[in-house]
Amino acid sequence: MEISAAQHIYRQIADTIGTVIKGQEKTIRLLLAAFFSGGHVLLEDVPGTGKTTLAKTLARAIDTQFRRIQFTPDLLPADIIGVSVYNQREGNFEFREGPIFTNILLTDEINRASPRTQSALLEAMGEGQVSADGVRRPLPEPFFVIATQNQIESRGTYPLPESQMDRFMMRLSLGYISRDDEVRVMSDQGVEHPLLRVKPVADDTTILSIMQTIRRVAISEELKHYIVDIVAATRAAEGVLLGASPRASIALMRGSQALALFSGRDFVLPDDIREIAPAAVPHRLMLDPQARFSGLSAVSVVDRILRSIPVPA
Repeated sequence: MEISAAQHIYRQIADTIGTVIKGQEKTIRLLLAAFFSGGHVLLEDVPGTGKTTLAKTLARAIDTQFRRIQFTPDLLPADIIGVSVYNQREGNFEFREGPIFTNILLTDEINRASPRTQSALLEAMGEGQVSADGVRRPLPEPFFVIATQNQIESRGTYPLPESQMDRFMMRLSLGYISRDDEVRVMSDQGVEHPLLRVKPVADDTTILSIMQTIRRVAISEELKHYIVDIVAATRAAEGVLLGASPRASIALMRGSQALALFSGRDFVLPDDIREIAPAAVPHRLMLDPQARFSGLSAVSVVDRILRSIPVPA
């Protein structure tokens, strides 16, 4: 697919989502960058800001299969992956697929499930497949996980381990919208929810074609070294116990390729990398408790690194 054609479809999808999710153009752009580059997203925010609605709107806009799992403390891995059931007529076991076999999977309040259940997503997010009864089962393409968690709640929750946080390409936050946008949201829902009026503007074939086009967006060796310098700096930063992994470097590369395509370019600029870094790197860092107590945050660490490392000309 040509860059211009892919850019046009991106704009159609973004505009369609924008008819439902008001005042969140930047978040929508980054969410679609993660989606088209094969990543996954963690939406972390206060309740009622539209996290679930955003996932549903994306699924409607691209006409793909969508499933939602409400994570609770009693949820089991089999409730996500599926289970083998004995067929008395055939005299054998049949595997019944769980809700993870879909294109867009919304895992609502992921931190309310036990670590054992959370880990059921690791293979799916990392390899696009699940293993059940000793058999590897591929997941549909595209496969995109949007996980949500409320950042202010701690009772009855299990913090996501570093290995799982690293599987998310980006961590995004919607936040509260402006006064005028909130009035628009109220007006739009006067008769019916605007989500019901969303019509598909793309299909699976088109999405996969755009994904392939993004992989062909050029990124110079100099910019690859720039990405590695950013990621490596997190490992030596003061107050950081665990820096970003090589998976962060890949996330920056893939995400910047997507942003370049969204801008109608077939090559990456440093600005693409700098735009995506605050969403793709901070959640991978583990800070020293004393540094965190002193007011240091992962976001401020990444911001300081971006300001300190020379930008390639």
